[in-house]
Amino acid sequence: MGVKVSVVMPVSNPGLTNDAFGASVRSVLEQSLPPEEYEIVFADDGSTDGTRRRLDAIAAQRSNVRVLHLDRSESPVRGRNVGLSVARGEYVYLLNQYDRLEPDALQRMYGVAAGEGADIVVGRLADGGPPQPAFARTRGRADIVRDHLLGLSTGHKLISRELVEAAQLRFPDRPLSEQAFATRAYLSARAIAVVADRICCHLGPADDECLDPEALFEGINGVFDVVEALTAPGTRRERVLAHWYRTLGLRRLGGGRFLASSADERALLFSFLRRLTLDRVPESLDVHLPVHLRARAALLRQDRPEALLELAEASRGTRLSAELRDVRWDDGVLALDLGVEILQPDGGPMWLREEDGRLLWSPPAHIPGLLPQEMTDVTDAVRRARVEVFLREARTGVTYALPAVSAVGRAAVGGRVRVWATAQTTIDVASAALGSPLAAGLWEVHVRMRGVRPGRARVFPPDVATNCAGTLVGEPPRLVVPCWSERDEFGVCVEPRSFAESVALVSSRTTVARQEGHVFVVMPVPYVPPSGGPAAELMLREQDGRGRSMIVPALVEPGVPGRVAGQLVARVPLSRIGGEECLGPGSWRAALRIDQKDVELRFGLTVGRGGRVAVRPAGSPSAPPLLRRVAVRVLGDGGAVRLARAVRGSRV
Repeated sequence: MGVKVSVVMPVSNPGLTNDAFGASVRSVLEQSLPPEEYEIVFADDGSTDGTRRRLDAIAAQRSNVRVLHLDRSESPVRGRNVGLSVARGEYVYLLNQYDRLEPDALQRMYGVAAGEGADIVVGRLADGGPPQPAFARTRGRADIVRDHLLGLSTGHKLISRELVEAAQLRFPDRPLSEQAFATRAYLSARAIAVVADRICCHLGPADDECLDPEALFEGINGVFDVVEALTAPGTRRERVLAHWYRTLGLRRLGGGRFLASSADERALLFSFLRRLTLDRVPESLDVHLPVHLRARAALLRQDRPEALLELAEASRGTRLSAELRDVRWDDGVLALDLGVEILQPDGGPMWLREEDGRLLWSPPAHIPGLLPQEMTDVTDAVRRARVEVFLREARTGVTYALPAVSAVGRAAVGGRVRVWATAQTTIDVASAALGSPLAAGLWEVHVRMRGVRPGRARVFPPDVATNCAGTLVGEPPRLVVPCWSERDEFGVCVEPRSFAESVALVSSRTTVARQEGHVFVVMPVPYVPPSGGPAAELMLREQDGRGRSMIVPALVEPGVPGRVAGQLVARVPLSRIGGEECLGPGSWRAALRIDQKDVELRFGLTVGRGGRVAVRPAGSPSAPPLLRRVAVRVLGDGGAVRLARAVRGSRV
């Protein structure tokens, strides 16, 4: 039987001790396909760090490994193209030197390719970002526009060698070569399949292709050339062009990087993107853009760089807010109720205008003649708005989408309309990982909103008590704990490593209650074993001053698993002037000591001169009442609330 798959990997000075490169090499050597059914082609770009000898040694031991010794080019393009030329497999898969394949990736993708007769198979990728819409479900026949394949613009695809030769697929030696290659491959393929039910490849760090404006102009023109050569005039061509115009061009005209660049850099970028817009982008494309990018395109055509800068400055800080309204356990499944809204830079809601039953967008800065009214109409975008929720493993970056039901709410006030969304989702630890159990670890909860202005955010709890009771789930039983990060971001921990860690994960919800001569520190305990919690002590260390520390016993009170969290209560002596055995004025760090092992907690205590005690996030300074009054004056109520969240704590 011939070679089914050729894996082509350009290599350039990864370092002999680089763990990521070693993991990448092992992942291709240990595929479930028999060695005689696949080959690995390493295209070494003149490495000088000993990598050549290492690869040659592997090739000497493995008959399915070849090493191409290339002259130094400092670009993966030549290695990819030479590898494509010499590949003998029925299909080719392109891999970067820090990527890692799952053990059965090639076998799974090849099986789909053979079964579906596909020219291209796109296997699920994990890159630490939100799940790509293309991987919503497995498809035997995918459309590049409808199924969002253009968002997957790298070479990580199983491509038939027949298509490679028929379409003369090569990476052009110019900027944005991957985007041009992927576009040509997609538009030339007769059938494209998507494998969404299992991760096939974990992507390593992406090369940051820092393009100057002239190189960007050249690269986008090259991608546009491919689109226009392989599509007929019409809506499909416009939607493909609009995708690249939006992602490669217009997005660079806003945000922190744009505003931080020099005036000369901004002027040059504006000049080249204006030229591109006038030469290659008809106004009919604008209907396929989000409304805030329509405004940027309009200012390019109108030759108004100062207005574009004003718009960028006024938009800076516009963001998505996601609030956890409720969390509860329902027969071993965690149910979340979320509120999601776009906020303006000042923290207030984004308002829309309403005229004749239509919703119209208003720019954050007053710019006369920006857009005709019909181009500000976002009625349909609001109607189609939806919230997507996903989990991200904090250590590996692996992400999984969660089932979510969302709805759009609106309220009209004097000709203006406030729009928000709600979403209900569930976390079933037994099946959230594409039908398999979630791995042990800390899983962050993220949301993404599509609609008027797409955005992404972490989930924050409201300024009220929120349920953090854990429970045992599955068989064998595994402890699952709703928890919060140091920045108060919501997440879920599967199988905390210890009782102390489970308490630390929710310790930002600590409160204090003062009695004469003492303060009671009350920490939630997500789960108390039936045998009762272990003996525990609260350790407090002074952050400044004399660096004193004190240890007090803590009492663990059980709650109701899955319903009510338990409590860990420590009675701490308090003195207004301090002392060796008392909590005195200053800032104190907190740790939990169990079996002579200390675990840092996610809160600290601040004691004022009058004996007032405040709980604050770990590592944050206390916020005296005066700061609150100043914040209200300077920032308004919304700004003061945000500041209070940063230093939130209970005071007694």
